[in-house]
Amino acid sequence: MATSGLWIAGYIDRARETFFSAGNRLRCMDPLEGEASSVSVEYEPVSVKDVLVEMKDTAELLIDLSYSAVLHRNTDLAQEVLKLEQRMDVLELRARMSLMMAVRKPDDAEELAPVLGIVAATGEISDAAGDIAKIVLEEMGLPDAMRAALPEAAETLVRGVVDPNSAYADRTLVDIDLESETGVRVIALRRGDDWLLNPGPETTVASDDVALLRGPELAIGDVYETLTGDVYETPTVDDPGIEDLERAVDTIIHMKNLSELAVDLAYSSVLFDSAKLAEEVRNLEIEVDALQSRFEAWTLRAAADAADPVTLRGLIRLGSSTEVISDAAIDISEGVLRDIDVHPVVQLAVQESDELITRVEIESGSELDGTSVAAGVPDVESTMSVIAIRRPDEGWLLVTDSDAELRGGDILISKGTRTAASEFEALAQA
Repeated sequence: MATSGLWIAGYIDRARETFFSAGNRLRCMDPLEGEASSVSVEYEPVSVKDVLVEMKDTAELLIDLSYSAVLHRNTDLAQEVLKLEQRMDVLELRARMSLMMAVRKPDDAEELAPVLGIVAATGEISDAAGDIAKIVLEEMGLPDAMRAALPEAAETLVRGVVDPNSAYADRTLVDIDLESETGVRVIALRRGDDWLLNPGPETTVASDDVALLRGPELAIGDVYETLTGDVYETPTVDDPGIEDLERAVDTIIHMKNLSELAVDLAYSSVLFDSAKLAEEVRNLEIEVDALQSRFEAWTLRAAADAADPVTLRGLIRLGSSTEVISDAAIDISEGVLRDIDVHPVVQLAVQESDELITRVEIESGSELDGTSVAAGVPDVESTMSVIAIRRPDEGWLLVTDSDAELRGGDILISKGTRTAASEFEALAQA
């Protein structure tokens, strides 16, 4: 066993010398021209932790953008997805380079293998998001029931180019105070080929930046017009009224929400080395698989009543890509599920974060038993926010946009500070 490990380490050393002896070129597809282009990617001594954090943030934004592009029929958002997918390809290659450079002995290979799995899984999420965006760009066809199924209170995500004459141009976010004034927030900025993910208060919104905005549909129009100088047009909806199709759409939207949660929990399970969270990722993946089967059945039945069944082709693509994202979440948490020690590079990322995601089980008779939850906020003295509930007899309930009552036996997935999480766990105990 030891001899085999040494042979692997030696092989990696030789491959590393060959791989980095010259610069490497990554071929990407231009989302606008449809032509392959080469991007030079050379090894740089960058922090694996920083690359992993950026890959995580990029993957989450890709999922968000791709589904928003489909739900709102927005080709501009879909094109941003493909640009961001190119960025992910570069990040993935750089992460692989850095991981190869980090392997010096068999123990390194054992600890870094799950990290390499995270890199590969994140790439799969990126590819799936790109496939979802192409539903819009290639006009595969989607039923209008997709847009009709969006809840009225759902937030809208739009893309706009900052006009030089905008009142927001060349000002920091704290100076604009956009979120406090309107409820709309800037979730990302693209400046040429550079992306600013999770912009902070001191981030400047520069002229000609591509801004990604998220907020209530009632407020997004005014902000968009102030930012770009153009009028925001709300998509019109013509619901065909096909019952089986409505069921299929409701199912795919639930699959989307569960897959997003699975990815979030998967990264958290690795960052906090939590076997409990990793098990919930597995439970979510099982649920998405079951929903995928139902979704296919509803879609096939709806095809019999659709005026043009070909318009359901995009819906089928959406279902398969969503299932890929769910499967990738399992791959991210694989190292935790297999009880492999977390590499120090991951521990460094944990040390910088005071917020974490937790899993607690409510005991009957505890203070949380019978407590109401409104928009994710439980009616107790706690700053924790409840993301989802898993009930043994009902499955998953996402509570961020709905009200619920907690019961004994519920499994809660919550987000908050370390101190609040400890206090919240005590509230769940009888």
